[in-house]
Amino acid sequence: MLLTLDVGNSQIFGGIHENAQLKTTFRRTSSIRASSDEFGAFFRAVLRENGVEPDLIDKAAICSVVPDAVHSLRNCFRKYFRLEPFLLQPGVKTGLKIRYRNPLEVGSDKIANAMGAIVRFPGRNLLIVDFGTATTLCAVTRDKEYLGGVITPGLNLSMAALESKTARLPAVEIVRPAEVLGRSTVESIQSGLYYGTLATVRSLAGAVTKQHFADDPPVILGTGGFGRLFEGEDLFDEFVPELPLIGLRRASELQAT
Repeated sequence: MLLTLDVGNSQIFGGIHENAQLKTTFRRTSSIRASSDEFGAFFRAVLRENGVEPDLIDKAAICSVVPDAVHSLRNCFRKYFRLEPFLLQPGVKTGLKIRYRNPLEVGSDKIANAMGAIVRFPGRNLLIVDFGTATTLCAVTRDKEYLGGVITPGLNLSMAALESKTARLPAVEIVRPAEVLGRSTVESIQSGLYYGTLATVRSLAGAVTKQHFADDPPVILGTGGFGRLFEGEDLFDEFVPELPLIGLRRASELQAT
């Protein structure tokens, strides 16, 4: 069985795969750094809670945008699972043609998303919207060319900036407001965060489609922790929260060929 981990700035998103089937997923905060022993105890406990015997895990795959977490995770798998995890990083097989000026700059989470999208929709142009710590858009062609992306502050980052850089604006719960105009400070902030993100993503998706996919519109996929908030907005064709885990599974498979 394969254990996949997408290590983001806010959360670790994990999945357990049996062959091509994703059996279950779990999340853990990544804002608090952990030792290899703490990771090991957590993973073995969460596996058992989901009905999986930890000793059945014989492979692991990681993508991480938090470099200092990788060392502890590697040691965790060596000690608690007796295996060497695969790390999605520059130089490994992906099947993608990276069109960044410097391909080494593309985050491994973006590569995992792109590979997962190709697995779900082979032979299609793709636009991936990831609602995480940052809200990002990435464009991939039907020929598996990774054209580039857009990075904007995510909902939590925007809220934290308002709270820390103003004297009287509080932190608020991030929700979908009932209407655009708020009738209190809290409602007004919630509206700005939600509808501001919605307008930004809708505009950017339209611009990318017009500039790069005018003759063959892309399948637009949503993913990331805050993506479910926007499911009812006709913003993407499908919401696939497990997209990076699917991509990690595919990347792990490619290394064996």
